[in-house]
Amino acid sequence: MRPDGSTYHVVDFDPTTGAVLSKETYQGHSAGSTWARGQAWAIYGFTMAYRYTQDPLLLAGAMDVADYFLANLPADAVPYWDFQAPSIPGEPKESSAAAIAAAGLLELYQYAPNPADRMRYYRQGSRILRSLSSPAYLASPGTSDGILLHGVGNKPTGREIDVSLIYGDYYYLEALGRW
Repeated sequence: MRPDGSTYHVVDFDPTTGAVLSKETYQGHSAGSTWARGQAWAIYGFTMAYRYTQDPLLLAGAMDVADYFLANLPADAVPYWDFQAPSIPGEPKESSAAAIAAAGLLELYQYAPNPADRMRYYRQGSRILRSLSSPAYLASPGTSDGILLHGVGNKPTGREIDVSLIYGDYYYLEALGRW
């Protein structure tokens, strides 16, 4: 995690010393950018790790990555595939990142230490779900193999762009269940 709460996609560590060998990306725009789905998984992952360990550092991490994600969302609450993609707003949206973040936020709100943060995470998770449930992102019956439209699998390789992604559908349903 960077000091501003954004995340690297991949950090390679020396298995013997623990020293950082490299910070890079395979699915983001660049090593220094913030891949939206990776940021969403950080919200979800730090939150679930806190749920099971009660380690306050993990809760602080969850809140930091959530705050970055929320501060950088466009008006419709569904991020572009990378927060620093070069041609925003002409870049593809990433519904699976929104779904994963919503599931994480709707878990995180239960653990935030103060009522204002709890309400903010709940409201923002709800806001993302309302956007994903709109005709702009929710597939009509018989029009898609998936539930959510506009996911991005791997933009740098040109694969799975503007498609339904099974993990987007999974986390969308999980978030709805938490909601």
